[in-house]
Amino acid sequence: MRNKSSKYSDFEGLREQAIALRREGLSRRQIRDRLFVDNNDILNRLLDGEPAPDWTRRPNAKDDLRAEARELRRQGMTYDQIQVELGCSKSSISLWVRDLPKPPRRTREDASAIAKRGWEVTLQRREVERRRTKRAATEEIGTLSERELMIVGTALYWAEGTKSKPHRPQERVVFINSDPHMIKVFLAWLRLLKVDPDNLKFHVHIHETADTSAAERYWADVVGGIGSFGKTSIKKHNPLTNRKNIGEHYQGCLMVRVNQSADLYRRIEGWWYGIVLDGN
Repeated sequence: MRNKSSKYSDFEGLREQAIALRREGLSRRQIRDRLFVDNNDILNRLLDGEPAPDWTRRPNAKDDLRAEARELRRQGMTYDQIQVELGCSKSSISLWVRDLPKPPRRTREDASAIAKRGWEVTLQRREVERRRTKRAATEEIGTLSERELMIVGTALYWAEGTKSKPHRPQERVVFINSDPHMIKVFLAWLRLLKVDPDNLKFHVHIHETADTSAAERYWADVVGGIGSFGKTSIKKHNPLTNRKNIGEHYQGCLMVRVNQSADLYRRIEGWWYGIVLDGN
């Protein structure tokens, strides 16, 4: 064992000992303690070029990803293709595989296919994020209190329901919409207001090119068997109109009419102005 005063006098001999210990599987700390080397720069020079034993290497979360990237590169994949497959950055891929041979130059068709695949992966990633955001927002709302539903229903009606006009002073509650969720919220609001279900009258409004019977069954399921359905209103088809609400999911609109609702309409108008005045 050498003493501290002469530990650096024979550098090559010390390096031979350090390398021998390294190849026996000793860690840097063990070699440092064995050879009394307390200078990290000297230790680095002694072990220069000698790889660390496997057991001393810290696990890296990207080790598996790096191995996959290298395997894909050996199969002839480009950086773009590897990025699509693994979802990691090109800069990381470059560091991992730059010592491997480049793949053959790709054709324009190959490049187009890769770009399309990459865009599809991007869209999938965005859809996952979109759903996550919506789910979190839904949880933020939670369960509405009666007062909250009162305010929501009032605003919903004043935005979408019929209103009395100077040229048409009709005080009656009529609500029409194509969104079944809007209809359900509106009906929940009417229940909160203790509106008698027997006073509810429903009418389906739909284009003549749609499946009228299917739409009537659909809206009957939405309202859950309350009230009564009147005659369906059929809209004439205009071939010059470029309509988007077509196809098997088109169910038309549902009109909800509350009979004997003049007093209710006046209260709704008062509630709305109460919201407006409070907001100002």
